[in-house]
Amino acid sequence: MIKGDRIDLNSRFIQAFKLLEDRGAIVKNDRGGKGVGDVAEKVLGNKAYGHIIRAFLNPDSKRVIDYGQAQSFCRAYDINEAWLLHGIGNPFGFDAPGDALAADRMMSGGPGNILFTTARAFAGATLGEGGQEDNTYFSIPGISGTGLVAFQIEGNSMDPVIRNSDIVVCRSVENLNDIRDNEIYAVRSNGNVWVKYVQKLYNNRGRIVRLKLISANYFDNDPFEEEVNETTRLYKVVRKISNL
Repeated sequence: MIKGDRIDLNSRFIQAFKLLEDRGAIVKNDRGGKGVGDVAEKVLGNKAYGHIIRAFLNPDSKRVIDYGQAQSFCRAYDINEAWLLHGIGNPFGFDAPGDALAADRMMSGGPGNILFTTARAFAGATLGEGGQEDNTYFSIPGISGTGLVAFQIEGNSMDPVIRNSDIVVCRSVENLNDIRDNEIYAVRSNGNVWVKYVQKLYNNRGRIVRLKLISANYFDNDPFEEEVNETTRLYKVVRKISNL
């Protein structure tokens, strides 16, 4: 008998597959690199295993995807691993820990929808450890929804646009392709976090492989590039709070 967690995993795989079809990243009968056989090659290591992928996509089939295959699928198509493997967050991005609870609290008249943390905790993805009750939430008129996190800036690399000790409020970005060049984002990757102007850099297949990070204070801070990998998450800076 197939365990419930595997059935849930496979259901999320079917959902992600459909979302990728809607975006044009997968075309079932395509022979130009986007077909089911190409998915099989990336997920199962063999292009001839397209029939197995089709079995995964059939809700009535007894064949379901396993966790290792699901992880390969995530890495091939920029799917959020936490969502596909464990149902946390959303398919194309990472919700700041506590977002779901924050939404529930907003609906029940709770303290707010923005999770306030430190830059260090945000960089290390340690938010929420020790219990959700320890998290601090607040709200600002005009900023609604979930996927919001705020932290205090350390350093002067974004002077004069964002200064040391300013607080930035950021909203999670679902997909790297949604990034707009030369706008300000919080970039979290490999245990680091930067707040910079961002430019997308592509490989010869049109895939985003690096981000160019540019400081407002460019006299003292040179631009640099950061590789995009499975740990990379972006958050659009939507508000700054100064002089608190």
